[in-house]
Parts: sequence; structure tokens; C-alpha cells
Amino acid sequence: MSEPRQNTGPAQAETNPLLKAWVTPFATPPFDEISPEHFLPAFEQAFADHSAEIAAITHDPAAPDFANTITALERSGKLLTKVAAVFYDLVSAHSNPAILETDKEVSLRMARHWNPIMMNAVLFGRIAQLHENRASLGLSPEQLRLLERTYTRFHRAGAGLTEEAKKRMAEINERLAQLGTTFSHHLLGDEQEWFMELGEDDRQGLPESFVAAAKAAAEDRGMAGKAIVTLSRSSTEPFLKSSARRDLREKVYRAFTARGDNGNTNDNNATIVEILKLREESAKLLGYPTFAAYRLEDSMAKTPDAVRGLLERVWKPARARALADRDEMQELIAQEGGNFSLAPWDWRYYAEKLRLQRANFDDAAIKPYLTLDHMIAAAFDCATRLFGITFTERKDVPAWHPDVRVWEVKGPDGKHKALFYGDYYARPSKRSGAWMTSLRDQQKLDGEIAPLIINVCNFAKGAGGEPSLLSPDDARTLFHEFGHGLHGMLSNVTYPSLSGTSVFTDFVELPSQLYEHWQERPEVLQQFAKHYQTGEPLPDDLLQRFLAARKFNQGFATVEFVSSALVDLEFHTQPAAAAEDVRAFEKKELEKIGMPEEIALRHRPTQFGHIFSGDHYASGYYSYMWSEVMDADAFGAFEEAGNIFDPAVAKRLHDDIYSTGGSVDPEAAYEAFRGRPPEPDALLRRRGLLDEAKAA
Repeated sequence: MSEPRQNTGPAQAETNPLLKAWVTPFATPPFDEISPEHFLPAFEQAFADHSAEIAAITHDPAAPDFANTITALERSGKLLTKVAAVFYDLVSAHSNPAILETDKEVSLRMARHWNPIMMNAVLFGRIAQLHENRASLGLSPEQLRLLERTYTRFHRAGAGLTEEAKKRMAEINERLAQLGTTFSHHLLGDEQEWFMELGEDDRQGLPESFVAAAKAAAEDRGMAGKAIVTLSRSSTEPFLKSSARRDLREKVYRAFTARGDNGNTNDNNATIVEILKLREESAKLLGYPTFAAYRLEDSMAKTPDAVRGLLERVWKPARARALADRDEMQELIAQEGGNFSLAPWDWRYYAEKLRLQRANFDDAAIKPYLTLDHMIAAAFDCATRLFGITFTERKDVPAWHPDVRVWEVKGPDGKHKALFYGDYYARPSKRSGAWMTSLRDQQKLDGEIAPLIINVCNFAKGAGGEPSLLSPDDARTLFHEFGHGLHGMLSNVTYPSLSGTSVFTDFVELPSQLYEHWQERPEVLQQFAKHYQTGEPLPDDLLQRFLAARKFNQGFATVEFVSSALVDLEFHTQPAAAAEDVRAFEKKELEKIGMPEEIALRHRPTQFGHIFSGDHYASGYYSYMWSEVMDADAFGAFEEAGNIFDPAVAKRLHDDIYSTGGSVDPEAAYEAFRGRPPEPDALLRRRGLLDEAKAA
């Protein structure tokens, strides 16, 4: 890797679109002008600018005060933030070999840039002095929160360590940055390289909508006229649910669960081992016994024991339900004359048959009514009814791919509020999964800055002009990510570090998971679920069967999630040496909790990007469930009001949860909205596991 070069100078600024003023609508990134070769020079300029700004704060001869230290820090690094937002959007949503190669260099440069800032003793001294005297500074509640979060961030990065320890911490951070990038690239490589072609005989049981999507996926890979299954979850899971070919289900299942674990150049086992060792070492340098103890101290949960307590409380009833469902599916196999034991690649297929038997419902029946466009409209309409915001599509805003759509968001006063980018379809250049991110965050430090918010999904594209049809899970994912999007769009804070989703990991999923509740409400489905061919609304009997079937297979869904969260916790609480053999560690932990052998982890370690592509969710995958306790309880406020769009409850939700970003302590924010702490039983009730929990 080459060292950063010196300032790029005015000539570069004139030709590099990342360094010029953006004259696009709303000053959005001019994606049509940006090429991979523009990024490294832009990053170099951004690093140089930011370093100079930090030096000015550090060497300010004036005594530290909030304005010359904390506010100055908030204003620093604008170019770096701007360039990085565009770059990481492309890395995740529309990469190519040149971008991925640049990513390897940028991840190292980024660590080398931030290490000396976050461990700067003089800068930390100024922050610590302000923090010590915070009660006498006359700060507003938001300023006080910002000071506390800034102090915590620097302290936890190692700013108070000895010089020798700082040097080692910097080395660890650099290496972890490289390893996280390597993990992501390996996973993307395995996903891109594998596909299974479907001949005519291979399509038994597959609905027309799946075959159409399989043809569109083949076209995306330059195989027009053919049909393929890929390792995108939106392709694999529907195939496992519908395919009558047991041999092919096994083939797809094994490929999906082996991503990153094939002993090839994309193998992630050694990467995981090194990541765990370095995380453990960094935690010990900072005075914590384990990485989990370090990570969870700065969360709502606070301790590994608190996390384990929640997960185990849910695990027992979920496992009991899953085992009962397993036995029923085994009976179904026997009734059909099958002489085999239920295997992991059979679960989704027979679960659908069991659901059809119990509730007279399967996903294929409702998919024709859940078109992507109608579900987007439903998500927008709910936001309009709750928060008074409106959405108007804009065709004049540049985007990174022709499939990306952009909407202007206006507030109840009719003024511009945000832009929302929707990138919904799976493609080879996109990593798997679904996520929300931003190109620009809301802030008011120097005037009203409106956010640019992104949702990325991996839905199967309809072939031949047909619309994209969503499964109920897909539709829920769309609402989930849009809930995150609203957290960014409705943000109303002054300081960028507290904007939108800049909250604890185990609170960040509350706005997203809460929003899922509206997707499955009869009031919403009756209006927006319309047959893609006839335009007929969802028949009432099908709606009732869908609602009745919602809690079906929750044992399976909860087991595959909680087991992943427990394995994440064990990776980061046990000594790293215990996981020298990742497969053996996984096997041992699953045996310890009594994992049903017919169910796989939702994310096996070698594909667990949440915790190994970076550390955002490391020791924190449990967060979805921690937040679910709150989201299930929070939606109860609307149910108690007798109106899922109740204006008074919606106003509290906006004012206390969606608009406050990280400016308020999350427990205080939740209690301001609900009037009390969340009730844990709400989660078990929502998942239909309360009876099993009482019996456990």
C-alpha cells in the first residue's frame, strides 16, 4: 500500500467531481460523473483537510470551551464525510473490481487517518476538561448529550492509554479494518460465483412469479433466456419453500450455508480467527475482560449477562415450539409416503405444507397482491398519515444505477424535508441483505441541512415487464428499512454526530421494527394489496387466513435468530483461543444450547457480515430482539388508542423517538413516548410464544 500523497491542489479540484461543488438538484452526488479513479485523490484531499482542522482545534491557544472544541469537532471533516458516504454506497450497492480494489486501500487509509485523531492526548485533554466541568458550562440538553457522547467515544477509542498501548491499538485498528473489508469481499465473491441453472424438469413446485424472477436473475448475469437460482436470500429462501425437488433443495441449501466456508480463495475461517484475537486484545488494552464486556457497556443492555438473560428467556419457548412443529412435519412426510427424516433443506418446504394444512395459507397465494410499487406506496401512505410527510418522485436526481428511484420528501408545512433513494432489486454488483444508509445526514449547525436517505434491498426483479412480487417477508423487510429511513428523514437535531440513526445499536432497530407493524395491518393491506394482473383487492378470506398464519413457524424464525445472537455473544465472551477452529466452536455452542439439527443458524459465522464485515453489530446481533421488546410494546400504544394512526400517539412517536436521533438517552426517550418502561412479555406475545414461555 502506498502512503497518502500530498495535497492534490486546485487543478484536481477542477476536474474531480467529488471535490467540486455539486450543482445537481439539492446538491446531491453527481453519480453520472463519478468514476472509481476519482476516489483516492478525493480521499487524500479530505484526509489532509480534516487533519488540518483537527490540528487547529488541538493547538488552539485559547482555553477549551464548547464552541472551540466540541462544536469545532462537529464542523470538521465535512469533505471526508461527503466522499466516504458516496464511496461506501457504491462499495455495498453497486461495486465493480476497481471499486473493490480501492476499498482495500481506503479501509487501511481510513484507519491510519482516524487512529491519531481518536488517540490524540492533547485533544482528549481538552474534551476531558470540559466533561469534568460540564455542570457549570450552561449547556442545553442536546449540547450536554453531545459532550458526554464525544468524551465517551474518545475514551473508548483509547485516548487515555499510554503511548505504547496507543501504538498497539492503532496497529490493531488498521488490521481490523483490512480484515473486515476482506471478509466482505470474500462473501461477495462466493455469492457472485455460484448459481444453479433451472432446466424445465428442475422447476417442479415453483410458482410462476419465482420462475419469472429466476429468468430476470439470469438476464442480469448475461444469460438471457435461462433461469437461475442465486445465493441472494431473496432467491434461495423462496426456492427452499417451493421446490418439489428435494435433491435441488439440498444443493441450494448447502451452497447458501457454505458461503465463506468452502476452502477456496473466499474462505473466511482464518479471517474470523484473527478478528476475534485482535478484538480480544483491544478490549484488554482498554481494561475490559472481554470484547463483549467492552462493547455492551455502551449500550442499553450494559452487560453480557443482561443480553444472555433476554436471549435465553426467548430461546426455551421458541425451541419448544420449533420441536413441536418439527414433529408435525415429520408426520406429514410419513403421510406422503416419504421414508426420510426431515432435514434443514426440507424445513421451509414442509413448513409451507403445514401452514397450508393448518391455516389454509401459503405465501404463493398472497404474493400476486404484494407488488413492490404497491408496498412502496403503502409505506409512504402510512408515513403521511402518521407524520404528515409527503413523497413526490423526482426523475432529475442522479443515482448510481438505472433501477434506483428518488423521491422528494416534504414536511407537513410543505417545505423540503429530505430526499429518499430506493434501490430495491438484487443484482450481482450488490452485497446481499437489506440496509439503510445516508449520503448526507440532517443537521442545523450551520443552517438547515436536509438529509439524503437510502434504502437498499435485494428483491427479485420481475421478468419481461412484469412487476416485482414480494413475499410477506419481503414486504416486511421493505417496511423495516423504511422505518430506519424515517429515523433519518425525520431527524431534527442540531449536531451531525447525534443525527438520525446515531443511537445505541440496541435502540436503532426500534424505529424500523416498529414500522413493520403497519405492513401487516388489515387497514393497510385492504387499501394497497391489489392483484398485479386484475387490480382486484386482496379478498377478505385470504386476508383473514394471512393474518391467522402470521404467528406460524415463529419457533423456527426465533430459533434461527436467537442461536445466531448467542453464537455472536459466545464468540466475544469466551477467550479467542477457544474459536481457533471456527466450525468446531460453532458445533460446540449449538450442541450446548440444544439447537435442533433441522434448523441452521440464520447467519453461519463465515457469512455473518453483521459481526465480521465490521464491528457495528459485534456482540450486538441480539439488538434486534432487544429492540423488539420495545417495538412490540410501543405498537401497543396505538392499539390501546383504538387507532393505528392516532394523532396524539403519532405525535409522541415523532417527537420522542423518530426526530430526536441520539440527542436523548434512549431509555428516557422510550419512557417519554410510552409513559413507562417496556413490558418484556410484549415480545413473546407478538411472536405467539407466551404459552410456551409460561410452560417452560
